[in-house]
Amino acid sequence: MADTNIGTSLYAFEPTHIAPAIFAAIIGTSLLVHIFQSFYYRFWRVTFWMFWGGTVFTAGWIMRTLSSYDPDNKNLYIAQTCLVIGGPPIYAAAEYNIMGRLMNYLPMHAIFHPGRVVIVFIYLGALVEALTAAGAAKMAVSKGENISEYILGGKLISISLILQAVVECVFISFIALMHHRASRARMLSPNVRALCIMLYGTSTLVLLRCIFRAIDSFATHTAIDAEQCGSLCRLITNQEWYIYVFEATPMAIYTIWLNVMHPGKYLPRDKFQYLDLDGKTERVGPGWTDHRSQWQTFADPFDIANTIKGTPAHEKFWLQAETWPMATGGSFAQGTASNATRSLSGKKYRNISMKPEGGMA
Repeated sequence: MADTNIGTSLYAFEPTHIAPAIFAAIIGTSLLVHIFQSFYYRFWRVTFWMFWGGTVFTAGWIMRTLSSYDPDNKNLYIAQTCLVIGGPPIYAAAEYNIMGRLMNYLPMHAIFHPGRVVIVFIYLGALVEALTAAGAAKMAVSKGENISEYILGGKLISISLILQAVVECVFISFIALMHHRASRARMLSPNVRALCIMLYGTSTLVLLRCIFRAIDSFATHTAIDAEQCGSLCRLITNQEWYIYVFEATPMAIYTIWLNVMHPGKYLPRDKFQYLDLDGKTERVGPGWTDHRSQWQTFADPFDIANTIKGTPAHEKFWLQAETWPMATGGSFAQGTASNATRSLSGKKYRNISMKPEGGMA
């Protein structure tokens, strides 16, 4: 590999000082805005992952800035590598939580148990994060010293990228299915449409980042295995601008987009509040009720066994609209409700006094 600096130095180029500082400022500012919004809308339960991802990603670019002034410092190099690569998978987890809340808001169009979105997506995201962190650490620690460990780290990252790309594709297909169902039922209210568009866009940004990282990983490690860095390898590894165009910029747009269209503006804080079949009225129901045992809902969140039989285990409570009280304080579907207003009043929509008209608990 005489034609490249891979394996002989921490950077194959002279790292810029300005670009990482700019992105640290952009991501950090967006993080502060998000923290303010999460307090303002009291929406932490849904968007906590956005805060955590922003913290990790901001720290990554700060470390990258420091590393650019001391490019031979291995500790800084390891820190910036792990944090920059580890931030986006955590960001993606924020989307999964938003989809779970959207399923609670549209239970009649939910693809599976809304309370199991965490199991299906967040845990897969945790696996992606673990593989990413392990791979990045191995690459950073072994660079220039142990080629076999470096290649192993690259393979772990490649696996994590492929897995994350698959998860994002599945996620986009689920959003598209809910979008289609709501549209067909004439329940595509402005807030639901806005959230679907936002989730399409942010997921696409994560997917594009995965594709870039996968090309980078495969090109680099194939070259190492062959002991020759080809044109694609040199193009990616010997120039720094690629990471800012295909990694930093998409994720900066991602975090800004989620701030501009914060889900706290479009969805009720109370997960028991749902959109009625008329596409305008919002009611407070019992939430998703599944008659299976908890372990069955974990093992089969899609309720495949009962769905095949034509007898889903969950209750279709939304078909008994007159049973459930209308939500007070306006409707998100009609743009007349606000989580911020409710937070000032301190009211909660679901309380013990709310009982169905028929006397059911």
